[in-house]
Amino acid sequence: MLEFTGWLLDLFEDPREGLVLYFIDEDGARRRLIYPFPVTFYALGSDVELRALWRHLSNRPREITLRRTQRMDVFKRRMVMALAVTVQNPYEVSKVFRQTAAHFPHLEYADADLQVSLRFAAKTKAFPLSRCRVVADEDHKLETIDILEDAWVLKTMPIPLRIMTLSPDVAPHHARPHYLKAAIGDEEYHFDLQTWRPLLVNLRALIQRYDPDLLLTDWGDTWLLPRLLQQSEKYHIPLGLNREVGRGVSWHEERTYFSYGQIVYRGQQIHLFGRCHIDRQNAMLWDDYRLDGTIEVSRITALPLQTASRVSPGTGISSIEMLTALREGILVPWQKQQAEMLKPAADLFTADQGGLVYQPHIGVHKHVAQIDFVSLYPAIMVHFNISPETILPDPQGDNMVPALGLAIDTSQDGLVPKALRPLLEKRIAMKKYLASKPSWDPFRKNFSRRASALKWLLVTCFGYLGYKNARFGRIEAHQAVTAYGREALLRAKEAAEDLGFEVIQLYVDGLWVQHPDKTQPADIEPLLLEIQARTALPISLDGIYRWVVFVGSRQDKNRPVANRYFGVFQDGSIKVRGIDARRRDSTPFVSQAQMHLLELLASKDQPEEALPEAIAFLQERLRALRHRQVDLSDLLVRQRLGRKLAAYRTPSPAARAVLQLQSVGKEMRPGQRVPFLYTLGRPGVFAWDMPQRPNPQAVDVARYQRLLLRAAGIVLESWGWDEKRLTEKMLSDASQLKLPTLPKPHPEKHGHQVRRLTDSQASHALSGP
Repeated sequence: MLEFTGWLLDLFEDPREGLVLYFIDEDGARRRLIYPFPVTFYALGSDVELRALWRHLSNRPREITLRRTQRMDVFKRRMVMALAVTVQNPYEVSKVFRQTAAHFPHLEYADADLQVSLRFAAKTKAFPLSRCRVVADEDHKLETIDILEDAWVLKTMPIPLRIMTLSPDVAPHHARPHYLKAAIGDEEYHFDLQTWRPLLVNLRALIQRYDPDLLLTDWGDTWLLPRLLQQSEKYHIPLGLNREVGRGVSWHEERTYFSYGQIVYRGQQIHLFGRCHIDRQNAMLWDDYRLDGTIEVSRITALPLQTASRVSPGTGISSIEMLTALREGILVPWQKQQAEMLKPAADLFTADQGGLVYQPHIGVHKHVAQIDFVSLYPAIMVHFNISPETILPDPQGDNMVPALGLAIDTSQDGLVPKALRPLLEKRIAMKKYLASKPSWDPFRKNFSRRASALKWLLVTCFGYLGYKNARFGRIEAHQAVTAYGREALLRAKEAAEDLGFEVIQLYVDGLWVQHPDKTQPADIEPLLLEIQARTALPISLDGIYRWVVFVGSRQDKNRPVANRYFGVFQDGSIKVRGIDARRRDSTPFVSQAQMHLLELLASKDQPEEALPEAIAFLQERLRALRHRQVDLSDLLVRQRLGRKLAAYRTPSPAARAVLQLQSVGKEMRPGQRVPFLYTLGRPGVFAWDMPQRPNPQAVDVARYQRLLLRAAGIVLESWGWDEKRLTEKMLSDASQLKLPTLPKPHPEKHGHQVRRLTDSQASHALSGP
């Protein structure tokens, strides 16, 4: 008999032994257990079709068992008769299901294509990276597993992961790497990438010596591991990337998809068995919440760590809903069958209005309090019991949705509220913890990253509710959430005005209010209590600005833009939305300069006191740009390739850069971000990942000056220095300087034509749009 306490590291199907589980024992051992784990999916349809399916599958009694049963269908709101098909080995279930669906395409199927980790968590309550008490027999067959920490605890025992990092010395798509860095603990090793045999021998020895639980790589999915595996096969030197002997790695193809109106690219993936692999360059939101947040996502969603690191928050929410459905005995549809409810065309305008947005008052506002509902849309789903199966087309019901001819069934909790409630409660608890603890608190960084991971899941759950392919999505439920959201924001506005506040701005889930005599957090507390009483939804004070600026549109600065502002809180922290410092496609030279200007303004009691220093800073930055003293990497623009090249009628700068890369055999896919420099002449850009180095003299200085002055004007225009005045000032200063003579670039050497501007041409370019 084997008993131990530890963490579930990995689990996967095996063709011979059913389910294989790897554990980290708290005494330091790594243990492999097996578990017989039959898997069931369901077929639904007419009695005639189900009998035909029974006859088709009944000749395989050792592999498959069949039975008639009843299961809950939430969309039909009742128990339905189904044929349960139980496959003895979970490794075979996808094959059996594909064959069944191909022979009987007119049947409906449920619980058919679920992650085995979700099935295991539903049956045993044990999820990836859960701390548990395990009992196994002499043959290492799992007998019992008891959870010691569920997924919703705030402070968890740290997992003793052994982590090895592997990364090339440079980004492989930019330049040819020369050596591989391998680090574990405080030790770091460098291996020459030009001599593969010794590299493979030494790396294998390192893996055998340290036996890491997690390989943390840079470009491991798309470059490093594919090359290591290729060379390993060539030289017949196995690396031992897997702990599971005899299993190859699992390859997942690259893909491009649309999400929230933009095209997204995900590179190919390489998953291991018995050991985990995360590519930091290919992981979802790694820059936002790192390994702490990724572990949190894995525990909450019950997805294996290396899967959780790469899936979108929408997939995470879907996994939470499917896990809830499995635990509740609810059928998880294989393909969504529900259509939108029939309604008059005139009702579409009433129903589909989205979130409430007011146009802000452009300019500077002092002592403004920003009040936000805490996870507004998830809170609405939970509080008002909004779920696909709870929406009733009943205009006479007691629980009417505001402005919609729909009612909500409150007789029992819906599936979506059940799934979201613990997630929302944990997010609120973490937010309260972070608000109450000082910056030096040892748990703060961990909590901040985990809270960020939860925030992304909750942000996505609303959109996923209306997503056309969501298993538990319905457009009427999506519309009901926005209707309640608009009502809540209007009630909050009325409460603020009733208490004497002026409402400066409303935006979906928050409002900005101002009162001349209420400038401290304690002064805002009565308003928070009043809003919560009127809406029954959690709300919090995001902060009180010393000053906040709402800026206008780029096309017309007198036209307000709802979510474009910057400000300084009373504690000196800066918040920006919608301007260059926040945009991912802004060049670092511009975004860093804009942020520095904001810091200068924030450093003074009166922002106008910082204007001389701000102007001097801009002069210094422009002088450095004109004298070619700015690092070229700080001038990089990273734009997303929005479509295939053939679909462009007029190629964008990113498309022109990709055309250059194609000429040297490098391919880019729609959704990938393309780094490039703006250059003189045609094609006007230089792709950063070209084999040859860019010519610094070819950089389009005038264009970068325009970008810098436009960004500076956004920040300073409220204090009298808009883009036009800044341009006049800087050009006047430039005319008094003797600029260095620029050597003529060599187009044949750099692959594009370059022209020099005279001083008058440069002035005209600077003053252009």
